[in-house]
Amino acid sequence: MSSEWSSLTLKKAGIVLIDCDHRTPPAIDEGYPYIAIPQLKNGHIALDGARRISQADYIDWTKKLKPQANDVIVVRRCNSGDSAHVPAGLDCAIGQNLVVLRANGDRVLPSFLRWLLKGPEWWGQVSKFINVGAVFDSLRCRDIPNFELTIPPLDQQAEIASFLGAIDDRITLLRETNATLEAIAQALFKSWFVDFDPVRANAEGLESEDMETATAALFPDSFEESDLELVPRGWKVGVLGDVADTARKQIQPHAMQADSLYVGLEHIPRQSLGLDSWGTTDGLESAKSCFEKGDILFGKLRPYFHKIVIAPFAGVCSTDILVCKAKEADYYGFVAMQLFSTELVAYADRLSNGAKMPRVNWKDLSDYVLVIPPAEVAAAYSDLVQPLFDQITANIHQAQTLTQLRETLLPRLISGQLPLPEAETLVKAANV
Repeated sequence: MSSEWSSLTLKKAGIVLIDCDHRTPPAIDEGYPYIAIPQLKNGHIALDGARRISQADYIDWTKKLKPQANDVIVVRRCNSGDSAHVPAGLDCAIGQNLVVLRANGDRVLPSFLRWLLKGPEWWGQVSKFINVGAVFDSLRCRDIPNFELTIPPLDQQAEIASFLGAIDDRITLLRETNATLEAIAQALFKSWFVDFDPVRANAEGLESEDMETATAALFPDSFEESDLELVPRGWKVGVLGDVADTARKQIQPHAMQADSLYVGLEHIPRQSLGLDSWGTTDGLESAKSCFEKGDILFGKLRPYFHKIVIAPFAGVCSTDILVCKAKEADYYGFVAMQLFSTELVAYADRLSNGAKMPRVNWKDLSDYVLVIPPAEVAAAYSDLVQPLFDQITANIHQAQTLTQLRETLLPRLISGQLPLPEAETLVKAANV
């Protein structure tokens, strides 16, 4: 570490703390996002599930604190010390038990602050100042400005922030790409199996620009009456259990490998087929469910029915997750996207029961009524979406590799233990 590096308190480094408004505005269906603790994830703000507030409340709640680009939101209570940076262009209000740290740029660059609050020194200061409570640990607003951290020179801050930001941008791009791939699979599913567009096109003698002639020929050219509704001729009305099943294989703690991969509800993102993160079975003390690569993991607790992912590896998961699979390979894509559909999620929500932890079981879920296409149509769909699923899985693993690389390099970079050129060499060697 160079002698130019200084040990300063946040206050002396020109970093100010701005406290939140200690009240909660009423929620509306659409409006400005109101950021609470659950929205802070992996150093980013996840807007899915955020409370929405009116323009009037947004103006009121941002009189004291209006977040701006490169601010860092810090959790004071519950997950004390966790943080996420505010991206450019996000108009939002900040919820209770959160504070904002803002660098004036004299000693700490605003773009570097987010990384400074991820290093071991930061967590050392959190441990030093934490107030242990009966229910929740917490940090006091008056203590945080006294956190003492090592501050690099501004030019090195800029280089480190640019380097780590580039890795972070690549991770974000991979996740955004996965969202696009999911949207393609969803749109295709809706067209084929909800709106029956190919059937309607055949009925009108139209050729689809988006479908090969051989595939279009798999669809009928008319509809017929059923107990449910008009359905494509030759298709049948059935239930999810006709084409899908659940795996009920469980494993006890003593039989688990310590390094086996583990997926809990906390690891699965909202409304995404791509797994966000995972852990290991080390330390688990209760029975878990086993799953294979490609199985569909469905959160069975309310409000977690929106948590459905395709397993990118074999491992074990929480018993609060249903492990689902297609009974026949031809129906794999159809089953995966059926479980992912908003209609099935709404159905699960209606059927959930239990006073403390409402949940749905497989018996009820398997009774979900649906229109089942012939195997050749389902197989054609699976053939189209399987490459999308494969790319999603590949992107998941690449994002995980980059995340681990970033987390390994970050503390060494911001402490001066690792020169930036060496870090760049390590990234190139990782071939990601």
